[in-house]
Amino acid sequence: MTPYGNYGHALLTAGAARTPGQVALTYCGAQSFTYDELNRLVNRRAHALLAAGVRPGQRVAALLNETLRVAEVYLAQAKIGAITAALNPYWPVETLRAVVAASGCTAFVHDATVAHVVEAIRPSLPEITTWISAEELDSAEEGEPPLGAFFDDPLALYYTSGTTGLPKPVVHTHASSLATAQIWLDVPRAPDSVFGTGAIIWGIGFPAIVGPALYAGMRLVLEQDWGPANFLKVVPREKVTHVSQIPSFYAALLGDSAHEPVDLSSIRVIMLGGEPLTASLLSRIKQRLPEAGVYSYYGQTEAPYTCMGRVDDGSTPLGASGRARTGCAVAVTDPSGARVVDTIGEINLAGPHRMAGYDLLPDQTAEVLRGEWYVGGDLGTVSADGVLRVLGRREDAILKGGVWTQPAAVEEAATALDSVAEAGAVGVGDGRILLAVVPRAGQTLDSAKIALALSDTLPPHQQPDVIVVAESLPHFEDASGGPGKLLRREIREMYQHLVD
Repeated sequence: MTPYGNYGHALLTAGAARTPGQVALTYCGAQSFTYDELNRLVNRRAHALLAAGVRPGQRVAALLNETLRVAEVYLAQAKIGAITAALNPYWPVETLRAVVAASGCTAFVHDATVAHVVEAIRPSLPEITTWISAEELDSAEEGEPPLGAFFDDPLALYYTSGTTGLPKPVVHTHASSLATAQIWLDVPRAPDSVFGTGAIIWGIGFPAIVGPALYAGMRLVLEQDWGPANFLKVVPREKVTHVSQIPSFYAALLGDSAHEPVDLSSIRVIMLGGEPLTASLLSRIKQRLPEAGVYSYYGQTEAPYTCMGRVDDGSTPLGASGRARTGCAVAVTDPSGARVVDTIGEINLAGPHRMAGYDLLPDQTAEVLRGEWYVGGDLGTVSADGVLRVLGRREDAILKGGVWTQPAAVEEAATALDSVAEAGAVGVGDGRILLAVVPRAGQTLDSAKIALALSDTLPPHQQPDVIVVAESLPHFEDASGGPGKLLRREIREMYQHLVD
């Protein structure tokens, strides 16, 4: 069995053989490791895991929030063939307990930042027979450990956001994760490229961020906080060239004057996904970072980074997510399952990066895996030349005046107004639209004036019935340090009473 079918070996051991002296990882500006040093560090962790009794195929729950520990442990477990259940340190204790109980894990590794959580859940998890502190996970042995898994063997369980019910465990294999790791092969980079990121690397952020950076031979800058304030410190300090965020991050960053004196000229590639990128926000990004190429991407935990396209140079239309990247495929189907072009339907994703299924959930797996395709409930269109335009979730669509619309259309019109930093639109009541808007720093907003301005730019079925001026909008807490995905459900709950 070739060692290059093992995720840890292909990512790290190969890099150490190729460019041993190149810096692979910088941690919080305090520590740096070459590819050779990082590989030997991970090997020590792997030997320590084996000494603790962890074996190939064993499921190991990992509750880690220190970004360096995440990288060390995930890669070490990949090498020895343990299956990592990648736990979210921001889950409520009850969610965490329930997820671990259902995971089939018999070992649990954690760092000091979550010691209080471990103390709370440990008595109620008798199936966990081995508890391991990451701080004590060390060995004098730096040689390559015996590789314990390859190709189609399970690598990890990555969990969905769990907005309805418990988070679902998504099984990714060594092969599917290596396919995801090829992201940066489709995007310009140089020998001195530097990828900056924060604590979101636990979970699917690991194969979508850490894996691609190491696979492409980049330097990975890991921070604990990647919010706007620290971003403004780290980018000039480390000369970060590549970043991957959601558009809301730049709405927050550019909505405050703190960015104005900071040198951000090193940034060359900005990857944006997870929510729509409006024309007004793209204009503000390009005005501030004229040398950066701005790319949109689309994927889900079940099929990460399927589509990609550059949007600031006209090669991909604004509002689109580009074409399927190398080796992947996208299609849109009507209710009968037939493929359609330039017609709204369900988005289908395929490729070697697709999940193997939901762990121990055969019925839910069968609902979304249809032959080689993953169909996850997003609506969109595909043009004749293969460009995907994501319209949003089926459940987010708003029906007003007998016409369906997606919130993004209303939000884009609102954020195009000079004083609006962010907007969130939801359907409420019987066919009405509620729009919540946040002013830019130092600005004030008047809901009546916004309504008047939008009446000139939006058709009747997209015009908001109620406009609320808010200090901020609710976002998913994803440890990025900046705002996560917009939570439209919470907007509805917060302001429903204004419509009833």
